[in-house]
Amino acid sequence: MSITDNSVVSFHYRLKNASGEQLESSFEGQPLSYLHGAGNIIPGLEQELVGKATGDEFSVTIKPEDAYGERNEQLRQRLPIKYLQSAGQLTEGGMALIQTEQGVRQVKVLKIGRFHADVDANHPLAGETLTFDVEVLEVREASAEEITHGHVHGPGGHHHEEE
Repeated sequence: MSITDNSVVSFHYRLKNASGEQLESSFEGQPLSYLHGAGNIIPGLEQELVGKATGDEFSVTIKPEDAYGERNEQLRQRLPIKYLQSAGQLTEGGMALIQTEQGVRQVKVLKIGRFHADVDANHPLAGETLTFDVEVLEVREASAEEITHGHVHGPGGHHHEEE
């Protein structure tokens, strides 16, 4: 079976930046499973997976506009510290959470002042050209429930609590 919309795909990947530095790898752990066509992974990688099948291995380089987008300087802002939520002490270079109209968003803390902090809400990989080394492990038809929910259930996917 080849990958089309409403396929459940499980794959291992190795992610590198333009310098060749490895940023992530699933090969030492669990593969990633997703519902193809539901927008659950970056668009450029999802497009490259179309037509692939179990056992296929490939490398693909994806430009920022097809990955996490270009950096948007308007997402760098100065905010009152009271709006930043952190697991511990706020630190420069650390991460914090803010509540936005689109829900909770993670931001990188750039500079901390007495009452305000400069933050960057861009995705950490925004503006990056990324290379993925991919090994497709399994392709199957999605269940009606997975299609309705828009994501994979079970191992490597989403788990719903019993009602």
